[in-house]
Amino acid sequence: MSTWQVHAVKYAERNSRTRADSFLFDDNHDAPHAMDYYIWVLRRGDEVILVDTGYDTAEGTTRGRPIELDPRDALKPLGIAAEAVSTVIVTHLHYDHAGGLHLFPNAVLHMQAAEMHYATGPCMYHGTLRAPFSAGHVCEAVQRLYSGKVVFHEGDAQVAEGVTVHCIGGHSRGLQCVRVRTEAGWLVLASDAAHYYENVLTRKPFPIVVDLQTMLDGFDTLRALASRPGLIVPGHDPLVRRLYPSEHAAHVFRLDHGPRQEPDADLFG
Repeated sequence: MSTWQVHAVKYAERNSRTRADSFLFDDNHDAPHAMDYYIWVLRRGDEVILVDTGYDTAEGTTRGRPIELDPRDALKPLGIAAEAVSTVIVTHLHYDHAGGLHLFPNAVLHMQAAEMHYATGPCMYHGTLRAPFSAGHVCEAVQRLYSGKVVFHEGDAQVAEGVTVHCIGGHSRGLQCVRVRTEAGWLVLASDAAHYYENVLTRKPFPIVVDLQTMLDGFDTLRALASRPGLIVPGHDPLVRRLYPSEHAAHVFRLDHGPRQEPDADLFG
C-alpha cells in the first residue's frame, strides 16, 4: 500500500505566553511557553490534501496576533496554489484552524457534524465558549455547505485511502484528528487534541476545554491511533521544528520519515 508525504507548514508564532496558557494544572505557571501555528499538507503523487487553513492578516490584526506568512504564500515552496486545493480537512472551526477557509475557494471541506452543530448552536451564547471562534469563519463554512462543498463525518471516517479522521472532542465539541499512513508508520496529526507533546505524553489538559473527560480520553485515542507515541504530531508545539527537518523552505518541515528523536520529558519545559 502506498504512503503519503506529510509536511507541517508554520505561518505564525506567539511567544508572549506562559505555561498557564498551555496547561490547566502545572506547578510552574509563570514560566514562558511559546506557541507555533501550523497547517499541514498531505501529498501522494498528484493527490493533495490540506489539513486546516490557518488565519489571515485581517484576523491577526483583530486579535492582536499577527501572522508571519499568509497561508497561501506559506504553501508556495511546496508548489501548491490555493485555487488548486480541492480537499481541506477542517479539524475544528477555531479561528486559527478555519480562519483561512475563504483563501481556498474551490476546496471541499471535511469536518465533523458535531463541530458545525456546536459552532452554530446555543453554546455560542456564552462568550467564553465562542471566544476561539469568529462568526465570519463559521459563516464561510455554512456558505460552503450551501454550495454543496462540505462533507460531514460522524466519528471515524476515511477521507482518502490511507487518510482517516477521528472525532476527539474535548477542546471543541467536534475536534477531529487526522491519521495518515506514512513510511514511518501511522502518523497522527493531533491538531488541538494535543497542542503540545507535553499535553498528551504527560496527560496535562489544555485550558480551553469544553469537556475535560473527553479531552483526557482523547489522549488515549491519539496513542491508540499512532504506530508509536513519537508519531503523534501536536498542533502548536515549537518542538516540531527541532524534531523534524526543514524541507523546501525554513518554515516547512517534513514529517513522514518520523522524528529525529523520540519526544520525552527531557525536551519539555
